[in-house]
Amino acid sequence: MRKTKKRVWIGTGNDFITLPLILITILVFVPMIMALITAFQSGPPLNMKFNGFGNFARMLTDSTFKKAFGNTFLYLIVQVPIMLFLALVFSSMLNDTKLKFRGFFRTALFLPCITSLVSYSLIMKTLFADAGLINQILGTQIHWLTDPVFAKILIIIAITWRWTGYNMIFYIAGMQNISPDIYEAADIDGATKTQQLFKITIPNLKPIILFTTITSTIGTLQLFDEVKNITNGGPANSTITLSHYIYNLSFNFGKPNFGYAAAVSFVIVICIVVLSLIQNKVVGNE
Repeated sequence: MRKTKKRVWIGTGNDFITLPLILITILVFVPMIMALITAFQSGPPLNMKFNGFGNFARMLTDSTFKKAFGNTFLYLIVQVPIMLFLALVFSSMLNDTKLKFRGFFRTALFLPCITSLVSYSLIMKTLFADAGLINQILGTQIHWLTDPVFAKILIIIAITWRWTGYNMIFYIAGMQNISPDIYEAADIDGATKTQQLFKITIPNLKPIILFTTITSTIGTLQLFDEVKNITNGGPANSTITLSHYIYNLSFNFGKPNFGYAAAVSFVIVICIVVLSLIQNKVVGNE
């Protein structure tokens, strides 16, 4: 019997790019364009009509939107710097080759970011309840879930606990590329660990710091799970964020208002683009 040779197709570089490009277009760019069109419409989902800039004008008089916008930027301004600074401190400590059990401490700090968002939110809600473990340790009766100020503090604590270890891993990876000779020379010159952190580590990690700052900014502007599961935006919308407000507009207010929800979502997009450009400009020119 005559054997037939099987032909093996070897694709070109363009062939491997085509499929991902098609999928990204269908799953990302097309929905973005449809959402932008929806942002200029209003009415029932199956009978939406062009509304011009009506949805964007409504934001100027919407007290809930203003509160959600203010809360989101409060979390951004307060939590992100604290989280990134703690990540730098922990990474500097855990990059010390003389420290014992480095692997254990690195794993312990990284574990929170791989736990389920819902699970850890419910744990936080239980720990900070009126009769929870935190109040028992403090020996006080702080209303973490029902006081507007302490509810915000609880959200900040929760997202800081979850994402500090995530950013720490990036910094540790960056520190591996810094020559140990630089630190040895600094030790000989009598530089303290704090001076080494600010004079050697941080300047050499500038590109990674920029990356973590931008990703943390994007994540905070899209903050939803913690607010939804811990405080549900309360009390009296004191912890509500823009993403949570979009969810309420789409599913929780009786009549879905997809047009206004889409308009609010593009406010987040604009904020992300503007802040990312500012951060890139500031850090890039240092």
